[in-house]
Amino acid sequence: MTTDLSGKRPLDGAKLRVGVVGVGYLGKFHAEKYARMPDVELVGVVDQRREQADEIARKFDTQAFYDHKDLIDRLDAVSIAVPTEYHYQISRDFLNHHVDVLIEKPMTTTLDQAEELIQIAEQKGCIIQVGHLERYNPAVMALRGVVDSPRFIESHRLSIFKERGLDVSVVLDLMIHDIDIILNFVPSKIKNIYAAGVPVISDNADIANARLEFENGCVANVTASRISMKNERKIRMFQKNAYVSVDFSKREITIIHPDGRKSDSIIPGMTIDQRCFTQADALEDELKSFVKSVIHRQTPEVTGQMGRDALKIALSIMDQIHRTRDQLVK
Repeated sequence: MTTDLSGKRPLDGAKLRVGVVGVGYLGKFHAEKYARMPDVELVGVVDQRREQADEIARKFDTQAFYDHKDLIDRLDAVSIAVPTEYHYQISRDFLNHHVDVLIEKPMTTTLDQAEELIQIAEQKGCIIQVGHLERYNPAVMALRGVVDSPRFIESHRLSIFKERGLDVSVVLDLMIHDIDIILNFVPSKIKNIYAAGVPVISDNADIANARLEFENGCVANVTASRISMKNERKIRMFQKNAYVSVDFSKREITIIHPDGRKSDSIIPGMTIDQRCFTQADALEDELKSFVKSVIHRQTPEVTGQMGRDALKIALSIMDQIHRTRDQLVK
C-alpha cells in the first residue's frame, strides 16, 4: 500500500510548526536544531519533568508543556524522544490528529505497535520517519553506489557504560543501528538468525552478538556492547572486488579494490581509497531531511516500514537470547 502524503502541508510562506516531546539527553538537541532552522517555528517542548521542560523552553525561546496532548492541535510535525515504552502511545495520538512524526529508534516495543502506527499514517496521509541516525552519517551516505551486494559483513558497536538506555536491551539500544544499516545495504531477506547475549550490569542484555544469514548467501556478524572499556563504532563489508570499512565515530571510510596494475601499496595490485568527513552534523541533517519531507510531502529517508523491519530483526535476536538463557537456567 502506498501512502498518500498529499494531504496536510503548511500554508505557502508559513513556517513549519514543530514540537519536541521528551527533552532529555537527546530531545534537547532536537529542540536546539529546530530552533535554528529558518523555515521552522519551534512551537513548544514537552516533558513530564516540569523543571526540564521549563529550562529547555527558556533556552530556545519557546513554550513549555507537560502533557503532549496540550500541544497536538498546534503542530504540523513533531519529534518524539521519550523512552521507548511511550513511543507507540504518543505517536498514535499525534498521527490521529494528522501530525507527522519523527520517532526516535527503536520505533516501538512490539511489531504490532509499529504496524498499527504505519497503518494509521497511511489512513491519515501522514509521514513517519524513524530516527536511525547513522543513515545520515556522511561516511554512510558516501557509500551509495559503492556498496553493491556485500557477501560478508562484520560490525562492532561498543560503548563505555552510561546510565541511560538501560530500560531496553543493548540490541534495541545500540545494535539496531547496525541492523538498519545492514538491511539497507543487503538486497535480500534474512534466512537464519543465531544470537547470544548476557546481562552484566542491567536486567537486560548488555552485550550481544548475532549472526544474520541472508537468502542470497550474505552473512553478517554483529556485536554490540555497552560495557566496553572503549567506544568503537565500525562496520566492515566484503563484496566482489572490494573491501569497505566505515568508522562511524571518526566519519571515515576506507575502500580497497583491485586496480589491475602493479603497485607498491600495502596490498599489491589494490588501490586504497581513504576519505574523511569531519565537517558534518548527522542529527541536523536528519532533522532537515524530516522537515523537507513534511513540507514537500516526500517519502522520508528512513520510513516507518524500515523502522519496523529493523525492529523485527532486533526482537528476533532478543527472543533467541531469552530462549537460550531460559534453557541454561533449566
